[in-house]
Amino acid sequence: MEEELDLLVSFVRRTAASRTALFTAAVIGFGLALPLTMGNPATANEVRRTALSLIGTPQYPDDFQHFDWVNPNAPKGGRLRRFALGSFDSVNPFSIQGAPASGLLLTHDTLMATSLDEPSTEYCLVCEWVSYPDDFSSATFKIRDGARFSDGSPITPADIIFSMKALRKANPGLGAYYKNITEVKETGPNIVTFTFDQKNNRELPQIIGQLYVLSKAYWEGKDEDGKPRDLSKSTLNVPVSSGAYRIKDVEPGRRISYERVKDYWAADLPVKRGQDNFDVVVFEFFRDTTAGFEAFKANKIDLWVTSSAKRWATEFDFRAAGDKNVLRNAFPVERVAAMQAFVFNLRRSKFADPRLRQAFNYAFDFEWANKNLFFDQYVRLKSFFDNSELASRGLPAGRELEILNSVKDKIPPEVFTAEYANPSFGSPTDLRQNLRKALQLLQQAGWKRDGRKLVNAQGQTLEVEFLLVSPTFERVVLPYINSLKRLGIDARARVVDSAQYQRRITNFDFDIVVSSFPQSLSPGNEQRDFWGTAAADKSGSRNLIGIKNPAIDTIIDRIIFAADRADLVAATRALDRVLLWNHYVVPQWHLPAQRLAWWDRYGRPEKLPRLTAAPTQVWWYDSEKAAALDARLKK
Repeated sequence: MEEELDLLVSFVRRTAASRTALFTAAVIGFGLALPLTMGNPATANEVRRTALSLIGTPQYPDDFQHFDWVNPNAPKGGRLRRFALGSFDSVNPFSIQGAPASGLLLTHDTLMATSLDEPSTEYCLVCEWVSYPDDFSSATFKIRDGARFSDGSPITPADIIFSMKALRKANPGLGAYYKNITEVKETGPNIVTFTFDQKNNRELPQIIGQLYVLSKAYWEGKDEDGKPRDLSKSTLNVPVSSGAYRIKDVEPGRRISYERVKDYWAADLPVKRGQDNFDVVVFEFFRDTTAGFEAFKANKIDLWVTSSAKRWATEFDFRAAGDKNVLRNAFPVERVAAMQAFVFNLRRSKFADPRLRQAFNYAFDFEWANKNLFFDQYVRLKSFFDNSELASRGLPAGRELEILNSVKDKIPPEVFTAEYANPSFGSPTDLRQNLRKALQLLQQAGWKRDGRKLVNAQGQTLEVEFLLVSPTFERVVLPYINSLKRLGIDARARVVDSAQYQRRITNFDFDIVVSSFPQSLSPGNEQRDFWGTAAADKSGSRNLIGIKNPAIDTIIDRIIFAADRADLVAATRALDRVLLWNHYVVPQWHLPAQRLAWWDRYGRPEKLPRLTAAPTQVWWYDSEKAAALDARLKK
């Protein structure tokens, strides 16, 4: 299971090119404000903000010294070795070409930094302040004095302008994400203004805050062979970077290491204090997680992050774990549960009928899998925004009902009459009843039994392939396939290597895959890339399903242009209902915790951020613990 999700993270990284793009949203609250002064083209009503919150007032005041989820005095030094799945052939995280290495975004700063303890909140990093007019028709950023790249050159307005234009051109996902920006120009000393093609989209200033800062001089220059550099192409040439780390060593396909920039310009800023504490961060690549876990047990990997319930429950009986040399914990996280699911590719005509897709849900026995494979650790997902106030519940009412009524003729009638629920498999009787219901749905969709096969009016057999990246997920898929075969569906699983998997996902060359759709508490523009018609035919977009639904496009706009939090919640719940009742996916499961295991040579803050345990970002190498561990291991 880890392999599919790790590949998915890689895919999202390449298409969104931004960790924080997964936490964007549609309502910007009142940030920290200072009066505007000289030289800025802003109107008199604009204020300078050092932070933006998407759902309220930022937690930290203008003069805060550090986040309370860090140790501001954390020692610097040591090494952290991490596992990475598959292989890589590029150190460019912004191109959809090739397979990028893990950890590359450690080397790039953004205009603003996301708070890991506050949903949808950002604080100025490369920028000193941001302002925007009352109608949100533009956003202006002042570049912080002293901001510079890894080669020592200053970050200038020209670099910011170049970054926006180059990223939008190089990556289709970012092209869609930034499509509302019509102009970007220098409007004062170290000041850049972004102009938008629409008003009252309260999300756009924060979207700009997520912009990764690239060196114009480097990317417009030539490589060692005298060829022009191209951000849209894969490359193994180490670029000039802007973040706390830079690439140290590259062994293509095997290992990449990053070294902390000792004179990193932002190290003492409140928004960065107590973070980026390791001198070296290494990602070791393995073809499968079994080999990687053996390397972890052999003390060749320092930290293990797992999504495997079986491994967590049964495979920590080795000596180092028993001796407490390896520690582990499931750290609670407070965030929207991502919709992890079996995803249909609607570009294949056989999946066009929603009744057929619903039949697949009636054939998936989650309760059996949870008991026999996952040690009853998981909860079934019942929403695209589960574990949050954004999840639909009961029957629609109020603003939500108003939104749904505006697209009533384009959405399933069940949206108005029933609360979505997955089939239950509490007993063998339930299994038989659910398979009987599945067969009825398939027949209604135009399929009938012909011997042991299910065929349509043209005599074509219903064949489906589950595309996997490693055998690990077969233990989930194979029992599911057995149920599908009882219905007459010719189902099979195909395992491919990571490079082929990445290529087929990017080009939408699959029947069914396991995927995940991360969300924030304040959804926004990224919904277009997940479900929007314009993204359906763009290679590399996150609309894996291939949705082309005008009702969904309309509701997405209601989310993006929500006037207040109540409107946003209502529109998101409406979207949730329409997605669920169209049966675009077969929902899987979630766990509101992050499982980590590590060799006992690290320290961490007493309080960790609510959204993630953040080991690479806020933990540190403890030399005393490391010495004690080494002494124990020598005995």
